Amino acid sequence: MRLSRGFLPTLKENPAEAQIISHRLMLRAGLVRQTSAGIYAWLPAGWRVLQNIARIVREEQDAIGAQELLMPTIQPAELWKRSGRYDAYGPEMLRIQDRHERDLLYGPTNEEMITDLFGQVVKSYRELPQVLYHIQWKFRDEVRPRFGVMRGREFYMKDAYSFDVDYASAVDTYRRMMLAYLRTFQRLGVKAIPMVADTGPIGGELSHEFLILAPTGESGVFFDGAFEDQDWLSEPVDIADRESLDAFFTRMTSFYAATDEKHDEAGWTNVPTERRREGRGIEVGHIFHFGRKYTESMDITVSGPDGAPLYPEMGSYGIGVSRLVAAIIEASHDENGIIWPDSVAPFRAAILNLKTGDAACDAICETLYAAAPGAFLYDDRAERAGVKFADADLMGHPWQIIVGPRGAKEGKVELKRRQGGERFELTVDEAIARVTAA
Repeated sequence: MRLSRGFLPTLKENPAEAQIISHRLMLRAGLVRQTSAGIYAWLPAGWRVLQNIARIVREEQDAIGAQELLMPTIQPAELWKRSGRYDAYGPEMLRIQDRHERDLLYGPTNEEMITDLFGQVVKSYRELPQVLYHIQWKFRDEVRPRFGVMRGREFYMKDAYSFDVDYASAVDTYRRMMLAYLRTFQRLGVKAIPMVADTGPIGGELSHEFLILAPTGESGVFFDGAFEDQDWLSEPVDIADRESLDAFFTRMTSFYAATDEKHDEAGWTNVPTERRREGRGIEVGHIFHFGRKYTESMDITVSGPDGAPLYPEMGSYGIGVSRLVAAIIEASHDENGIIWPDSVAPFRAAILNLKTGDAACDAICETLYAAAPGAFLYDDRAERAGVKFADADLMGHPWQIIVGPRGAKEGKVELKRRQGGERFELTVDEAIARVTAA
């Protein structure tokens, strides 16, 4: 994309309505614009970040055998009445009627719909397990939407739902999903710590929240620093083997991790002093086993091994894709702007032409721009160098390829790493190789 033609409106000043750093930077960097309270339009750069996050989430879901589908945003109220949640959910649910006076709602979540779809299709225990997911817009009518997309009314979310023949099989699915989440967040370039969460009346320990560490997090967190050294992408887990899953889960849960609400001083003392970490965290994911709550309330059964009707065990697994954009910024920024992890950045690099109109500079920039179609943002504007540097830092591209007349005469460019500010003088081919290989 050429910045002179791009729909990438940056702002020099902090918007008055933005209270936290991610909201300020998302507005200033041209990622979003508010259309009404708690509802945002995602501009091209912001949409590219959303797509990059969704792609990684999707790949890790597929890797454990989850199947993607797409459910509608508008749901019939009848499904929620069957489960008993229609009246109990509260004013956060947006209830509407169509022209035929049929009760509908804008879905805040999809347990009822997926359970009904499952019941229409799956009839035998032999067809289990099933793990189904989609990445879809949700709506919850927050009474006080604030902090930009961190607590908006409309949000983009991955929600998955599992169906298993019995509890032991449901545990296996839960552990596969745990591994998928740990790998997802590692690939996103953030530290997300799983914390045991409340399970409500179901009980047990099959409920975990995932919190990204950030100074502005809403929850206090305490965790074992050993989490920081784990490489979940290289974790040798056979997801088809129960013993392998059990060994992984046992090791993962052996590390202390708790929010301030569940912090246990006795357990904390067992963590070596040098490994104790305290901070703040932003919740970006939640996995939860809830058993037969929906299959029983909606009377969805399959034929069991003995031919008798069997209510499958269920779990739900959510990741806030749009919330992640803000959370990543909260965890990765400096006084100049966003610092995107390579995997989610809207562009891999910004090409900064410091003398637009100079034949040598223009030629090198065009060569760079053509080398990786779609991956580079070319700042070809007739602006001062300081403006280009400031906007590149603000937008947070992992790399800046700086093309000036002095270096261009020798076929050289300056490559700057946004994280850390390291600079390298390289040939054009060397710069392309360094950036595209990163």
